[in-house]
Amino acid sequence: MFHLLDRISCPEDVKKLNIEETHVLAEEIRAFLIDSVSKTGGHLASNLGVVELTIALLRAFDLPEDKIVWDVGHQSYVYKLLTGRRDKFSTLRKYGGLAGFPKTCESEFDCFNTGHSSTSISAALGIAKANILKGSDAHTVAVIGDGALSGGMATEALCDAGNLKKNFIVVLNDNNMSISKSVGGFTKHLTKLRSVPAYFTFKSRIERELSRFSWGDKIALFLKKFKDLVKHILVGNTVFDDMGFTYFGPVDGHDVEMLTLILNRAKLVRGPVLLHVITKKGKGYKFAEKHPAVYHGVSTFEASVGISSGKRHTTYSRIAGNTLCALAERDNNICVVTAAMSAGTGTDEFAERFSRKFFDVAIAEQHAVTFAAGLAISGLKPFVVIYSSFLQRAYDQILHDVCLQNLNVTFCIDRAGIVGEDGETHHGLFDIAYMSAMPNMTVLAPASFAELEQMMRFAASGAHQGPIAIRYPRGYLQPETKTDVSPFVLGIPHTVRQGKDVCIFCAGLMLTIGEKVCALLKEHGLNPTLVNLRTLFPLNTEFVTHMAKKHKLVVTLEDGVVKGGFGESVAAALAEREVACKCLVKGYAPVVPHGSPKELKKLCRMDEHSIAEDILEKLNRKGEI
Repeated sequence: MFHLLDRISCPEDVKKLNIEETHVLAEEIRAFLIDSVSKTGGHLASNLGVVELTIALLRAFDLPEDKIVWDVGHQSYVYKLLTGRRDKFSTLRKYGGLAGFPKTCESEFDCFNTGHSSTSISAALGIAKANILKGSDAHTVAVIGDGALSGGMATEALCDAGNLKKNFIVVLNDNNMSISKSVGGFTKHLTKLRSVPAYFTFKSRIERELSRFSWGDKIALFLKKFKDLVKHILVGNTVFDDMGFTYFGPVDGHDVEMLTLILNRAKLVRGPVLLHVITKKGKGYKFAEKHPAVYHGVSTFEASVGISSGKRHTTYSRIAGNTLCALAERDNNICVVTAAMSAGTGTDEFAERFSRKFFDVAIAEQHAVTFAAGLAISGLKPFVVIYSSFLQRAYDQILHDVCLQNLNVTFCIDRAGIVGEDGETHHGLFDIAYMSAMPNMTVLAPASFAELEQMMRFAASGAHQGPIAIRYPRGYLQPETKTDVSPFVLGIPHTVRQGKDVCIFCAGLMLTIGEKVCALLKEHGLNPTLVNLRTLFPLNTEFVTHMAKKHKLVVTLEDGVVKGGFGESVAAALAEREVACKCLVKGYAPVVPHGSPKELKKLCRMDEHSIAEDILEKLNRKGEI
């Protein structure tokens, strides 16, 4: 089916192609990705945008001796495809299959595990300096997007790299997008560079023509000073020049020949180089070109017609966004802070309706939290809406700038718990543990849309002094029991069903599992009690102790790590009070691989059947299920 792609099994095969063949290869890669990702789900638009760039990188560098670090790594599918993993693409993001991000255990061509934004320059710089210490002449390349460049860690790394005396290359993939449209000061600077094409068009044409002649390099050196003068007149110094980088660009990121030429020239520079390439996210697939944010991360879809724009399930993210809009209509002090993910967190409607009170700070979670602290100390009511796995990057700011000052900042923690196919870098398993350790912090976990809305309204009411964290899962799954019959009251659990023998404490998404566990236990003659804690911290130890005294076994179910979770707090409270009751704490290990949530729950014995088995074993009734 694929004339050229069928011949590619390693980077050396890409080097053998002539320039016309690379154009054909690029089209075949796009066709393959659209077909494959439509069947597996994954990150599509970002990968369609880096096809030619990836081909050029493999032509210019000698892998795996030279190293390429992909920032975030969701755009590494093309790289995986051309480094011998094509036959595994049907397993992409499935349990035991190809990971959606670079993994050192997966291939010798993956030199560093990534998954979060703004890390590539730091990691690549460390590899480059290690090469210096080892006496190696291997090249190191960091590929980073314009959205990721807004992260403070990337700026720190650029500042450090500016002093390097050895060749080190940063490729800035500029598509004016992260997940949502890129914002911030760096974006404005890049826009300025993109808007002065005259110099760069002239420069690219001259370099292309000179490269055709044997004496072209000498002429190029002769013209360098003149080129720098023209650049200064038309553009001025870039921020990268001022940091100590040799700046090349902007360059057409879909021109393999020019990209290869400039990458080879960049390899000759002694010191750090920044190559600024302009790409189009979603290139080659009309639906993704028109709606790149929609096609950033996708579930399965029909490739010929694109993603359906029909009716969709209501999600926790959308409920959070709608509630924020309703709150802002009545309270002018309500404001929202997010980090380059308004669409993903459901706050895009708030951004449109209340633009003056909506703050997208780009990929800068640390800044987002301390910025919100400044809003709160000035009398406003900020809601910080960020994915769980990304918010953990701001641990110090939550502790130092919010909790120690006991400020009224509400953290809406989206994607809490097991997320699924994106794997260990994206699961939200640590927020209960790290938030509960914070002074003055209150941690809530809604088990339904109604509870989420009630908790957010409580946080906005001003009835509570101090920070509040509300964690909720990805998607739309709600428990079978109507939990909204019991209005939310801070610190008061809801006893969903009263029984005996076993008392199961759970919260959030685990209430659904708890319902199913109770049904299985009833089949085996047990009459379990099911409690929705709702307020995880501070823990209502009096209630927990009271319930434990009435049961033979206490079980805790949480979609977070066991260490530091509310299960440990329940067990500790019972031990301190010398309650004669067995305790079974159920949660996740710190590292959970990629796969469907259903598969991962079973793997970690957090599905209803495994939990019921463990309960029966604890009651010396092993083997009944």
